Amino acid sequence: MKKTFYLFLVVFVLAFVGCTTQKEVAYFYGVNSNSADSINKKFNKIHEARICSGDMLSITVTGLDPLAVAPFNLPLVSYATPGSDQLYSAPTLQSYLVDINGNISFPVIGTIKLAGLTKSQAIKYLNDQLSPYLKNAIITIQFMNYKVTVLGEVLRPGQYSISNERVTILDALGLAGDMTIYGKRNNVLITRENNGKLEFVRLNLNSDDVFKSPYYYLQQNDVIYVEPSSVKSVASQNTSLYLSAASTIATVVAVIYSITKN
Repeated sequence: MKKTFYLFLVVFVLAFVGCTTQKEVAYFYGVNSNSADSINKKFNKIHEARICSGDMLSITVTGLDPLAVAPFNLPLVSYATPGSDQLYSAPTLQSYLVDINGNISFPVIGTIKLAGLTKSQAIKYLNDQLSPYLKNAIITIQFMNYKVTVLGEVLRPGQYSISNERVTILDALGLAGDMTIYGKRNNVLITRENNGKLEFVRLNLNSDDVFKSPYYYLQQNDVIYVEPSSVKSVASQNTSLYLSAASTIATVVAVIYSITKN
């Protein structure tokens, strides 16, 4: 009878620990179809990245008259040889750095402020500025240095370039090879620079609330940090401590078994 009781107790403890571990390790534990309505309300608009200081922008102006649009497309130039006064024009257009005040210096127009605008807003604004010079101009804007950084308990920490300018925290973790088993999923830190000020927010990836967060979609230069769980801290301690604990547990189990057997 005693033996049966101890076996039941051990099984119960193991089952409880296993259940708790699963909740801590799984993403969005408990999410179901009932969560979809509230989540989809947040996705009624397509996310667009906003231009900010430090961005490198490629801006191309095209139109029916190549000569008319030429002044608004500066080629990338350099000297043909060191010390030479002859310029060489590469088949690449100049990029525009958004300065600390959110401005760029654009040909003919001069200084214009683009920080805070989405690409579609910036294209409309540039079209308005170019309207005295061009008719039916087609403007293309691309981010040239859109990147996010993922650090901490992930398989491949590092900095990742984003080509489509639309990335979620899940996309970023996927690029980094996902969290390790030791990653703390309920306390992921995002660091963001917004208007020259740092913002810090923590997201719980065990909950579907992350889909409703304004930080679900990342901005360029965001940093994601996955801190280690307490399990990792324990696992990194001296190996001899584990061996000693294992030996002690084995001795206790042997003593309990011998008692119940009698």
